[in-house]
Amino acid sequence: MERWLNAVWYGRAFGAALLRPLSWLFALAVALRRQAYRIGLLSSTRLSLPVIVVGNLTVGGTGKTPFTVWLVSQLAAAGHRPGVVSRGYGRGGDAPRLVEGASAAAEVGDEPLLIHRRTARPVAVGRRRAVAGRLLATQNVDVIVADDGLQHLALARDCELVLIDGERGHGNGLMLPAGPLREGPARLRKVDAVILTEGSGERSLAGRPVFHMRLAATGVLPLAGPRDTPLPLASLAGQRVHAVAGIGHPGRFFRTLRDAGLDVVPHAFPDHHVFTAADLAFDDDLPILMTEKDAVKCAAFASSRLGYVPVSASFGDEDARALLALVDAKIAAFAHRA
Repeated sequence: MERWLNAVWYGRAFGAALLRPLSWLFALAVALRRQAYRIGLLSSTRLSLPVIVVGNLTVGGTGKTPFTVWLVSQLAAAGHRPGVVSRGYGRGGDAPRLVEGASAAAEVGDEPLLIHRRTARPVAVGRRRAVAGRLLATQNVDVIVADDGLQHLALARDCELVLIDGERGHGNGLMLPAGPLREGPARLRKVDAVILTEGSGERSLAGRPVFHMRLAATGVLPLAGPRDTPLPLASLAGQRVHAVAGIGHPGRFFRTLRDAGLDVVPHAFPDHHVFTAADLAFDDDLPILMTEKDAVKCAAFASSRLGYVPVSASFGDEDARALLALVDAKIAAFAHRA
């Protein structure tokens, strides 16, 4: 079903017209919910710390997790004490909890676990992001980054950063389920900045500043054994490998490996797929490479065949300075109001 929907959203597969009535109902529900917050029928919780929301208009595949890792790392390097709140998609239970290095992805979610391990900063997960934020506030943090929080209006925010895939954009431009949009493109007029993944040219969208983000693989690390220095992807050029990806845009991962010269046998799984050993039981002895997000769920059956490819976000110097200055200004404005 997910593969068919992606073909409808981003390709020319038949079906969008059949789903349009459901899209109209979804769009109406989104508008009514936003209006309910606007007129006070529903209320947003304001935390005691500034909240920076990282989100997207579409369903997955925009590079949100690498960007969150980059932003948290940059804020920490600048002297802030950032923490992250997240829904923890796919985890068991709704109660808020802190993510630990030894946590299982099934308990806290794959993306929060990855973010915590990459940044070594506090991460709290919970269905109610405001409650998770209060828990996070006990961990000596001074700014909260809300991962995938754009549509979670129950949490008041001080800055909204929206990611757009520069290759796929808004797909067919339709709302769920006929298209990939959670909200219409007009929503961009109300955000603080747009982060364009692997895009070029645009400096403004809907009157909002655009910052251009690049994603780059940092090499290959073994899933089992020591993980000190990544093996350069180029050293595997010409090697035939199985490539496994359970992410929002698996094609980007496969293309990264092919661009490095690897002979890729692709295996796309649904986003947030819960892997089992049987999923990786290919009838040969070829190496198996996966994304870092998938790797955090496969430690229990790691073997010498399995490796993962961390991906890091980066910006040009000018964009990085301007984006961080924008975020710093929002943090300072919160402190001034407080």
